[in-house]
Amino acid sequence: MLGHLSFGVEDLERAAAFYDAVLAPLGYVRVWTSPRGAGFGPPGGGDKLALFAKPGEVIAPGPGFHLAFDAPSREAVDAFHAAAMAAGATDEGKPGVRLHYSSTYYAAFVRDLDGYKLEAVNQ
Repeated sequence: MLGHLSFGVEDLERAAAFYDAVLAPLGYVRVWTSPRGAGFGPPGGGDKLALFAKPGEVIAPGPGFHLAFDAPSREAVDAFHAAAMAAGATDEGKPGVRLHYSSTYYAAFVRDLDGYKLEAVNQ
């Protein structure tokens, strides 16, 4: 359904380094970089997430919004969360099964350096 999603970020270099770290365990990489932005997606593919420098303009969406990344395994969800915590994210839900979704819904939630809520999920 979605082609890609773009976020405005305060500090492009800082944000791109954060996403390099947290998306690597999920199998995603930086697929392009320019002075204005950076894109992330599957190796050899196009971007699914683009970051654009918007210093002084960034306002993360409020309650109800989050971006969920598919994770290939529960271990990848754990690694995503650990990488995010090491890179300065805020914990919004440690890795674990979310029974209110299903008995196989394993996810972790973090808030990135600009306040965007992120999830890694393996179902």
